[in-house]
Amino acid sequence: MTRKLLRNAYESGLTMAAVLLCWSLALWLEAVAGLHTDVLVLAVALTLTLAGTQRTADTRRRLTALALLPSTVAVSILVGRLIAAHYVIGAVVFTAGMSAPVWIRRYGRAATKAGTLMTLPFIALLVVPGPALPPKAQGALVSWGWAALIGVLAVSCVWLVQGLGDRYGPWRPDPEPPNPPPRRPSRLRPRASTRMAVQLAAAIAAAFVAGRLLFDDHWPWAVLTAYVAASGNRGRTDVVRKGIERLAGACAGTLLAAGVATAGVTGPASVALMFAVLAVALWLRPLSYAYWAAGMTTVLSLLLGRLGQDATSLLPTRLAAIAVGAALTVASAWWVLPVANRRAAPDAVRPSAGTDRRVARPSGSGAAQDA
Repeated sequence: MTRKLLRNAYESGLTMAAVLLCWSLALWLEAVAGLHTDVLVLAVALTLTLAGTQRTADTRRRLTALALLPSTVAVSILVGRLIAAHYVIGAVVFTAGMSAPVWIRRYGRAATKAGTLMTLPFIALLVVPGPALPPKAQGALVSWGWAALIGVLAVSCVWLVQGLGDRYGPWRPDPEPPNPPPRRPSRLRPRASTRMAVQLAAAIAAAFVAGRLLFDDHWPWAVLTAYVAASGNRGRTDVVRKGIERLAGACAGTLLAAGVATAGVTGPASVALMFAVLAVALWLRPLSYAYWAAGMTTVLSLLLGRLGQDATSLLPTRLAAIAVGAALTVASAWWVLPVANRRAAPDAVRPSAGTDRRVARPSGSGAAQDA
C-alpha cells in the first residue's frame, strides 16, 4: 500500500505539473488577449482529463491528439452555445456526440482512443458551461479559435511534462497489454457496444430533461453524473456502485466546501486551495472514486464562488442533481438493453477495444474518471 501511495503521488504530481503549466500559459494569454476567465477553466479541465488518457500513449497517439483535440474543442464550444440558444437541439447534438464514441469502439483500439479524445472537450463543457455562469459572464465565452489554441496548449503541456517524467523520473508508465488473440464473436445482440451506447444516450437524454425541469440552469450536474456513472461500466451493479460513490463523495465535498466558506478563504488563497485539493483528490482517486468526487465538489464550489455565485447555497441543489443523474443512469443500465454483470478483468488480460464481449470497456472511460 505504501508503494502504491508513493506511485499515486508521483503520477498525480506529473498531472498537476502539466495542469499548472497550462494554467499559467492560459493566464498569460488571458491577460494579453483580453479573454474571459473561461479560458482558464477550459485549460485546467482539458489538461486534467487529457493527462490520464495520454499516460501510456506512443508518439503516434500523441500526434493524433494534437491533431484531433483542438478541432473537437472548437466544436464543443459551438455545441455549448447551441445549448444556450436552443436547449433541445443542443441537448440532442450533445447526446449524440457523447454516445457515438462508445458505439464506434467496435472498430478497434484506434477508434476507441480517438473516441476518448472526442469526449474530453464535452466533459470540460459540463464543468462551467455558459448558462451556469453569472449574468455578467454570459455571452463572453471564448471563441472557437481561442478554444482550439487552448487545446493545443493542453496537449503540448501534457506531452512535455510526461516526457520529462518518463526520462528523468523514478517510474515509467505501465505498458498497454498487447491485443489478445481473436475470440469467438459474441452471441449477444445487439452488440455490447451498441447496448452501452444506447444506455448512455438514454441516461444523458433523460438527465437533460430532468436537469432543466428540476434544476434550471444547473442541469449540467445531472448530465455529468449520468455520463460518469454510465461510461465504462462493467454491468448493472457497477453503475450502481459508481453512482453511490459519486453521491457519497459529493456529500463529503459539500461539508468540506461549507467549512471553507465559513473560514472565509478568498482571493489568491482560494486559488491555491483549489489546486491543493485537486492534487490530493488526484492522489487518492485510484483508491476510490469517492475521493475524486469529494475533491471535485469542493473545487467547483470554490470556482463558482470566484465567478460570483453563492456556492454554499447551491450545494444542496448540486447533491440533488447528482442523485437524480445517478438514479436515471441506474434505471437506464437495468432496463434499457441491459448487459450481464461480469467481473472486471485485470489490465494485463483485459480484452482489446476491438473485441466485442458481453462487457467491454467503452470509449471515454478514462475521461469519465477525470470528470
